[in-house]
Amino acid sequence: MSEREKVGSAQAEWLAEDGQKARRSRGSKGAGAGEKCWRLAAHKEARVWQGERAKVKRSCPPCGPEPGSGGKKGRGNPVSVQLFPPELVEHIISFLPVRDIVALGQTCRYFQEVCDAEGVWRRICRRLSPRLREQGAGARPWKRAAILNYTKGLYFQAFGGRRRCLSKSVAPLLAHGYRRFLPTKDHVFILDYAGTLFFLKNALVSSTLGQIQWKRACRYVILCRGAKDFASDPRSDTVYRKYLYVLATREQPGGVGGPGGRACDCVEVYLQSSGQRVFKMTFHYSMRFKQIVLVGQETQRALLLLTEEGKIYSLVVNETQLDQPRSYTVQLALRKVSRCLPHLRVARMASNQSSTLYITDQGGVYFEVHTPGVYRDLFGTLHAFDPLDQQMPLALSLPAKILFCALGYNHLGLVDEFGRIFMQGNNRYGQLGTGDKMDRGEPTQVHYLQCPIALWCGLNHSLVLSQSSDFSKELLGCGCGAGGRLPGWPKGSASFVKLHVKVPLCACSLCSTRECLYMLSSHDIEHRPTYRDLPASRATGTSESSVGTGTSQDPGGAAQACEEYLSQIHSCPTLQDRMEKMKEIVGWMPLLAAQKDFFWEALNMLQRAAGGGGPGPAPPES
Repeated sequence: MSEREKVGSAQAEWLAEDGQKARRSRGSKGAGAGEKCWRLAAHKEARVWQGERAKVKRSCPPCGPEPGSGGKKGRGNPVSVQLFPPELVEHIISFLPVRDIVALGQTCRYFQEVCDAEGVWRRICRRLSPRLREQGAGARPWKRAAILNYTKGLYFQAFGGRRRCLSKSVAPLLAHGYRRFLPTKDHVFILDYAGTLFFLKNALVSSTLGQIQWKRACRYVILCRGAKDFASDPRSDTVYRKYLYVLATREQPGGVGGPGGRACDCVEVYLQSSGQRVFKMTFHYSMRFKQIVLVGQETQRALLLLTEEGKIYSLVVNETQLDQPRSYTVQLALRKVSRCLPHLRVARMASNQSSTLYITDQGGVYFEVHTPGVYRDLFGTLHAFDPLDQQMPLALSLPAKILFCALGYNHLGLVDEFGRIFMQGNNRYGQLGTGDKMDRGEPTQVHYLQCPIALWCGLNHSLVLSQSSDFSKELLGCGCGAGGRLPGWPKGSASFVKLHVKVPLCACSLCSTRECLYMLSSHDIEHRPTYRDLPASRATGTSESSVGTGTSQDPGGAAQACEEYLSQIHSCPTLQDRMEKMKEIVGWMPLLAAQKDFFWEALNMLQRAAGGGGPGPAPPES
């Protein structure tokens, strides 16, 4: 028998015997799935191994019956998979899909080590992204790259029209994962982890109402390389996003008799409709920036640039003159938050058309508000507003370190290191999710939500991307539901409710416009949620009060509210009115989204049984 035939026979014997051994030793569901994946891949590789493509490096050593087994009649000697060459095992596993490799690695310690080998992930990464030849530094560069490219995707759900399902846009083959995205008036821009900015062109179709709306991103081009960050008009309506500002690094030619070219940061301005560059400003090579945001109107557009040292610089540009072919100099100045508070090191920024929010590396939050109307909505008063000094930073009083935030037109959301969500600002449509429609001039905790993956604040509604205990994700929303912006809740809700959206398994960020809901999917194994456990002294006892109020919500207050609810139900004249009032009260109460769905469905069932009619009405507006 030839050497190849020996190996092929050994593989067939192992497939017959080792499968039963694995089922006897493990017996778990994950083990069965991993064993099935291994069997299919081994059958495929056995055929390849016996053909002309494979070469046997060394023969499989003979293996007799296992000690204590006593042998079995009519069956060959069992062969352990550990006797196969490691290169062969890794080569076989690399043919499996990523999902099956993860399942196989959970079966036993041996397969966990093999499936976690960098050689396996290098082959998978080259299969997913053939043009990705090298990887940067990191603990597991090839595994991180493979998972980034396997999970990348941009999903959307249009609010108008008859189709109410989640769709997926075209995926650029050259993209190394998805890091950020931004929808504009006509198209979508995506930044990958390699610094390449992609321009996804959308297919425009006519709707039944005669409006022009995009159906999906049908093709893509590379807008530029070496990009660090990008931004556009911060208003919620994409109609205003005419230009795209890109923060990038470019190699500049060296001077006469001087050193060679140096890498300098610059800001390039592109037309969103065509991708044509219309303006460029270059900074000194000693200045290194990492984030850019915009604030203000078109004629006085302020560009805020965050340096790697945590300082904020700003410059003013008139957008109405960007398309004119002329050259002029703009002045870069240190922002007041960095000039008056030089000890602060800003970690990230957020902005809208009339305010800016800064988060420091220590978790502190500072605010700039430029208009009196927004100041009144956010803080409930104009006592400290100075129209002559709009850049004066205001510190927010918070109980813990803030990790990230979301800034809407006149309300905001903050997430601290313990995973708690705090909302503040205008609550006319219930966009704070507190169960009522009372404005909040200070950060107020939403007690029934914790550990969000992403938070987004729009014009008059808010969205939260959360993860359940079985690692499935769901999308929650509150506020105004007009125009379909809260799928499944056309009347809106004053509490966060579960939206009728199928969320991708690896969704990490979201954005909502007037026409569409977007979700970005890309899993990075090096950037996981870093929420801490709340100390026992702060986790036990009664629920915490609103920050800065100094009053606690004791059980007596909750009992008084329940008595008030009962009196309202008792005052209803008919059973139908009592059912409707109970649904409304459920919307007010700070319950989990699943609990509210349960109570509403149970009330609908009782109402149908009592009335003997058809399906009950939809859950009421809270």
